[in-house]
Amino acid sequence: MKKETKIIPLGDRVLVKPFTKEDAKKTKSGIIIPETVDQERPEQGKVIAVGEGRMNNEGKILPMKVKVGDMVIFSKYGPDEVKVEGDEYFMLKEENILAIIK
Repeated sequence: MKKETKIIPLGDRVLVKPFTKEDAKKTKSGIIIPETVDQERPEQGKVIAVGEGRMNNEGKILPMKVKVGDMVIFSKYGPDEVKVEGDEYFMLKEENILAIIK
């Protein structure tokens, strides 16, 4: 039996599983998304893991505002691509997360 790899981000980093191209094309309101969306890097995803938080100047750790399971919108140019066991993820700082989707 293969043991599953667990990724634990450090500091104020967040591990995000980007939505697939199929997820990006789906809309509830029936809006048609142009074909060029396939060529662009995803900007939305699901939070898979979060770090402990950012340390301020006094040495106190500031808690993260996002949590595992949150659907988020993030900066297109902020994340680093990470591949683990064939799955693609993005590792980004919490400051590069623009919004939580409710």
